[in-house]
Amino acid sequence: MPQGDKDKYTDKQKRKAEHIEEGYEDRGVSKKEAERRAWATVNKESGGGNKSGSGRGKKDTHESSRKGGRKSQSNRSAADRSAAAKKGWETRRKKGNG
Repeated sequence: MPQGDKDKYTDKQKRKAEHIEEGYEDRGVSKKEAERRAWATVNKESGGGNKSGSGRGKKDTHESSRKGGRKSQSNRSAADRSAAAKKGWETRRKKGNG
């Protein structure tokens, strides 16, 4: 199988890679880089191509997909998080729910 050949991937894996690629492109990543990241994600979640026989593929993990949503929250600085915590505490204190 030549490098880059996607014959061993299931239709579901191909659809998933296409969907992930579109998401990266929407965020401004180049077409080539988006495709590379998409297939890397599919490989990480499913262990590579699963089209070799019935019941022989590994069960998909969705850890990579879940990580994407949480990652952006870590962009806040410690000072921002601290300020938000203090503001929340003040609100709860004033309302008597603390």
